[in-house]
Amino acid sequence: MNPEATIRPTQLNDVPHLVQLTRETGVFRPLEMETLAEVFADYFAGASGPDHHARTLWVGRQIAGFTYFAPAPMTEQTWYLYWIAVAPDQQGKGYGSLLLRLAEEEVRGLGGRLLFIETSGLPHYARTRHFYLRHGYEQEATLRDFYAAGDDMVVFRKALR
Repeated sequence: MNPEATIRPTQLNDVPHLVQLTRETGVFRPLEMETLAEVFADYFAGASGPDHHARTLWVGRQIAGFTYFAPAPMTEQTWYLYWIAVAPDQQGKGYGSLLLRLAEEEVRGLGGRLLFIETSGLPHYARTRHFYLRHGYEQEATLRDFYAAGDDMVVFRKALR
């Protein structure tokens, strides 16, 4: 991993780069890209609440990825990792693992006991699902046809304590 890699709280001027980076992964649908822009708009307007966290990964002078996580509403110490993405030209270098570990550590430090992640069951998400399994997540559930006909939601779970 590049020793110039740093992670800091996401800033408003990062957002266009993060949306573009996420689009360039080729994984997310247009609706998901619109949702990401809305999530960041709410985050910076203070509408998300104080417990939402966005972190941006920099490699040298370039944005290389980000993560976004928050408590699951109406639960006790249960959290969601809502977004994690690494620029296509930076994938395979350990940056996704770095972002995931950071999110886990922050959630643990905030008293989180469980971290959930939802992703698609479509074939082009296979690498994503394998990534979570490699990092100690258990496949907790599959909700068939959740996102669309033939597009299941796969839910991953990790106990943090």
